[in-house]
Amino acid sequence: MATADSQALNTLGMRSLQNGQYSEARDYLEKAVAADSGNPLLWFHLALTCRAQADAGGEAAALERALAIDPYFYLALLQKGTLFERQGKPRQAAKAYHNFLSCLPPPAQQPPALKPAIERARRVIATNNAQLEAFIRASLPKPSATGTGSESGSGSVRFDHCLEILFGRRRVFTPAPTWMHFPHLPAVEFYDRAQFGWLGAFEAATADIRQELVNLLTSHPSGVEPYVDYPDGSPLNQWKDLNKSRKWGAYYLVRSGSPETENLARCPRTAELLAAAPLADVPGQAPTAFFSLLEPRTRIPAHTGVTNTRLVCHVPLIVPPGCGFRVGAETREWKTGEAWVFDDTIEHEAWNDSDAPRAILIIDTWNPFLTEQERELVRAATVATTEFNRE
Repeated sequence: MATADSQALNTLGMRSLQNGQYSEARDYLEKAVAADSGNPLLWFHLALTCRAQADAGGEAAALERALAIDPYFYLALLQKGTLFERQGKPRQAAKAYHNFLSCLPPPAQQPPALKPAIERARRVIATNNAQLEAFIRASLPKPSATGTGSESGSGSVRFDHCLEILFGRRRVFTPAPTWMHFPHLPAVEFYDRAQFGWLGAFEAATADIRQELVNLLTSHPSGVEPYVDYPDGSPLNQWKDLNKSRKWGAYYLVRSGSPETENLARCPRTAELLAAAPLADVPGQAPTAFFSLLEPRTRIPAHTGVTNTRLVCHVPLIVPPGCGFRVGAETREWKTGEAWVFDDTIEHEAWNDSDAPRAILIIDTWNPFLTEQERELVRAATVATTEFNRE
């Protein structure tokens, strides 16, 4: 009977509240919670009534009772945020709103009438985060003259990224290889260029490499192959538009550890540089080196690579305006002759929004955090996997 009584009292109380009869509504709802004190909705309705009466203490107490029963009651969390705002407590309001947003149902299940409240909560949180960031930055030691990083900010790029993550402006990406994940390796989007000093030889020879590519495309254009080449019947997912298409073309110099002898002979300077570089070497699998050609108005969708035991190097050769590249949370523009190294098991994508083709040299190298013993173990495991799957 208690539940039936409480439901009847709740109905009477909400009807009185809607009619502006606040004292009567509160009387009904106090009797309702007395009859069924374990129902968080009744406490929430009592809080609404206390709010209508400008009784902040009663409102807060009723909300706490509702949330003690159901800590994920997002409407109570929302009202708690608005109560803190009315009380001039922006820090507490931001925390309550954060909890409110964390407990929301999926977007498709959210009532449309809730949208303004969600936007309000995000604005309050953003304002609070901006104030907190300014307070933190004002408390930091001044960057040293020998420090590394951006001229503005803390003087440490990594710490600036830490703050961006802390305040929700930077998403955290983790390696997601499609095959082999080697644990305890750093999850670095773009590696420190200083770790790969040998790339300087490629950068210095950019003009020669580019000319060899142009000669290839002029004299033997049929050598360009679709980089994405799944057999019929394969689940294509994001590769549907690029499968078997030369919109993203590859001119191979080394393919899965096997030299493309004729192509290398046509590019003697590039071949010389590849022969001297400490590339990943796994029989039947690595290295791979090729000219990557991206046609105008073409996008390579977000994807991840095979293994974090090797990293991917880009040497930009022909880069019209409107080309870009994203790895994880960091987006960069290629600059002709300036190489970089990245972990392709972190989600990445590329685009050419220009009216001209884009061309880069792509090669792979060992992850520098692997020991020689670990490299040998990776080689053996990879060769064994290939052998196991051969039939």
